[in-house]
Amino acid sequence: MSAMVRLTVNGQAVEVPAGASVAAAVAHATQRFRRSVHDAPRAPLCGMGVCFECRVSVDGVVHVRACLTPAGEGMQVITDA
Repeated sequence: MSAMVRLTVNGQAVEVPAGASVAAAVAHATQRFRRSVHDAPRAPLCGMGVCFECRVSVDGVVHVRACLTPAGEGMQVITDA
């Protein structure tokens, strides 16, 4: 059995396998990562940090690319969706 990591996404407890990205954790909690300037829901497009569509706040740090960030125990992730 693989180890699991527990974190929160918008206050909701989420558990993902160790080594999973923050983007995977967010996807378990919600389908929207952020909203466009026209209030349209946005989600990861490229999955490799180029498009910046997966930006979230992690432990108070803004504009973190969720697809490039490994999920860590106790992280607090906030989307603007």
